[in-house]
Amino acid sequence: MTAPYPAGAGPLVTDTEPVPEGPAEPVVLDGRSLTGADVAAVALRGARVVLADEVLPRLARERAVVDDVVDRRVPTYGLTTGLGSRSSYALPREELARFSVRTVRGRANAVGDPLPVPVVRAALVARVNGLAGGGSGISAEIVPLLVGMLNARVHPLIPGTGSIGASDLCQMAHAGLVVIGEGRAEHRGEVLDGGTALRRAGLAPAELGPKDGHVLCSASPLAAGHGGLVLHGAAALLTLAQAVTALTFEGFRANTSPLDARVLGLRPAPGQSRAAAELLAFLDGGELTDPRRARRVQDPVSLRCAAQVHGALHAALDFAGAALDPELNGSGDNPVVLAAAEDTGGTGGESGVDPSGVSGGEPGGVPGEILSSGNFHTPALALSFDTLALALTQTAALSAERMRRLLAPALSGLSANLSPYGPERSGFAPLAKTAQALVAEIRLLSTPVSTDPRHGADGVEDDSTNASLGARRLSTMLVRLRQLLAVEAVTAAQAVDLAAPAVLGRGPALLHRAVRALVPPLDDDRSCGADVDRVSEDVLGSDEVLDALRALLEGAP
Repeated sequence: MTAPYPAGAGPLVTDTEPVPEGPAEPVVLDGRSLTGADVAAVALRGARVVLADEVLPRLARERAVVDDVVDRRVPTYGLTTGLGSRSSYALPREELARFSVRTVRGRANAVGDPLPVPVVRAALVARVNGLAGGGSGISAEIVPLLVGMLNARVHPLIPGTGSIGASDLCQMAHAGLVVIGEGRAEHRGEVLDGGTALRRAGLAPAELGPKDGHVLCSASPLAAGHGGLVLHGAAALLTLAQAVTALTFEGFRANTSPLDARVLGLRPAPGQSRAAAELLAFLDGGELTDPRRARRVQDPVSLRCAAQVHGALHAALDFAGAALDPELNGSGDNPVVLAAAEDTGGTGGESGVDPSGVSGGEPGGVPGEILSSGNFHTPALALSFDTLALALTQTAALSAERMRRLLAPALSGLSANLSPYGPERSGFAPLAKTAQALVAEIRLLSTPVSTDPRHGADGVEDDSTNASLGARRLSTMLVRLRQLLAVEAVTAAQAVDLAAPAVLGRGPALLHRAVRALVPPLDDDRSCGADVDRVSEDVLGSDEVLDALRALLEGAP
C-alpha cells in the first residue's frame, strides 16, 4: 500500500507547504452551517474561525446538565462510569476530573507519521463545529481554547493511523493532549511540546472536568474534516477531468452527438446530463459542437461514454456530500447532553437510568438529561467514501484509455504514438505505461474499507466503519488521478498540435495554452515524466486555471 500523503498534492492535501495566512473573512462556527468549502478555507487557506454568539450560552446550559448529573451521582456512561467494557464500573466522585485526564492520556495510541497540517486543521474545525452545535456537555472554556489553537496555528501532531471509525478516539486523543499542555504540536514551522506551543501562542492549557476528556476524544471529526477536504479536491478534479477530456475530444476530432440532450434524455442516468452539458460548455466556440465535424460515426467508449462515467462521479459526489453534512453539523458524542428549553425551565424524568438508557433528574427543576447515543457511528459516510473511490477509479480508467486511443493511428488519424517522425521514434508510447501504473495504484486504493469492520471493547464495541481510513486513501487517489490527467493533457496537447483544428473550444484552448506555456511540443524523443509533473503541479494544480475553467462553466448558456 502506498504512503497516504505523497508529496506533490498541490491544493488537495499536502504536508510540504505551510498553510498560508487566511483571508480577512472568517468562518463562523454555529454548529449548523459548516460546509466542505469552509473546511477547505480553514485547512488549506488558513482562514480564521469565530464562534457564533449563541454558542457559549448553549454550552453553558448543557454543562449545567452535566454538573447536575454529577452532583446527584446518576449512573451515566463515560461521566460517572467507566468507558467501553468498563461501563458498569461506578467512578468515585473525587476521581471524575482525573478520569478525564486519564481518558485522554490512555487513548493517545495512534502510530505512524503525523497527519499533514491541513488534515489536522480540518479535524479541529470539524470538532469545534460539532461541539458548537451542542450535545457534548463540554466545559464551555475548552471550545474557545480549540478556536485559539486554530487561529494561532497550534497544530497537534496526530499520528496517521489509529481510527477504526468507531469515533476517532486514538487519534483525536493526541489533540486532547495538547489541550491539557502535553503531547506535541507544530507551531509556525517548529515542533514543540504541547505546553510550550500553547504558551508561545498566548494560550493556557485547560483544566479538565468530568466528561471533558471523553468529549475531546469522541465523535468522528477526523473522518468528517478530512472528508470535507477530499470532497473539495474531488469536485475540483472532476472539473479538470472534464476539461482534459474536452482537450482530447479536440485532438481526436471526436463525435459529440452522444452529448446531445435529446439522446441523454432517453435514459436519464444520474449526473450524465450535467456532465454532458459541461463538456459541451468547454467545447463551445470550437468546431466539434457540430457533429458533422466528427471524423467517425462512432468513437471508442472512452470518448463516447465520458459523460456517463463523469456523470456517475457527479452522483457519487452528491451522495458523499449528503452523508458528510450531518457529520460536519451534528453531534457525534456518546452520551449526548440535552439541555432543557430555555422557556420551560426543565423537563421531567425520573432519577436514575430507565430501561431505554436515559439519565434524568428529579421532576420540576431538572436542567435537562443525558441519553445514550449511536451518533458516533458513520456507516453512511464510510459507504460514500467507498462509492467515491470506485467512481474515481472509473474516471481514471477512462483517462488512460483515451490517452492510448490518441496513440493509435488507425483510430486517431494521427501519426503513430503522436511522433512527427517515423517508427524509429517512440513518441508517447512509453508514457502509456506510466498511465497504466497510475491506474493500477488507483484501482488498488479503491478497495472498499466499509465492509471490513473491526471490534473495539469486548462485547460492547462490536462494529466499526473505517471512515477515517476511507477518507485518508482518497487523498492519495486524488493525487494519482491528477497525475494521470496530466499524462492525458500532455498527450492531448500534442494531438491538437498535429490535428491543427481551425479553432478550439474555449475550454480546450485555455488548457492548451496553459500546457504549452510550460511544456513544448514533442519533437524528437525526450523524457516526458518531468513534463507530466509540471502540468500536474502548475496547470492542473493551479487555482488560477481551475477558477478560469469554472468561470467558463458558470458563463455557459
